[in-house]
Amino acid sequence: MSGITVKGFFEGLEPMLNLKPERFSGMNCVYCFIVGDFSYNVSLKDGKAAVTEGRAASPNCTIMLSENDFIDMLNGKLDAQAAFFTGRLKVAGDMGLALKLGAFIK
Repeated sequence: MSGITVKGFFEGLEPMLNLKPERFSGMNCVYCFIVGDFSYNVSLKDGKAAVTEGRAASPNCTIMLSENDFIDMLNGKLDAQAAFFTGRLKVAGDMGLALKLGAFIK
């Protein structure tokens, strides 16, 4: 994913998720990603994914990290678990939902 940007990733996320909705089958939730100065919501409901810019009013799970760390995670240079345990990645809300992210965002 060399050359990927935060905006580019989230712009491509909705169509990518909707190609394989079985990855998030049965999930009805809203994730809020706060990546540096960017904020995006990922809503998974009834087998459909929707990605919008901005912060959700009541997300089930919020993921926060710097832009550089996010890009490093996408490029495989930073492990999400290591980032969490060192405080570089923060999670608010449903930790179980945070653990499911790897199953459908690849």
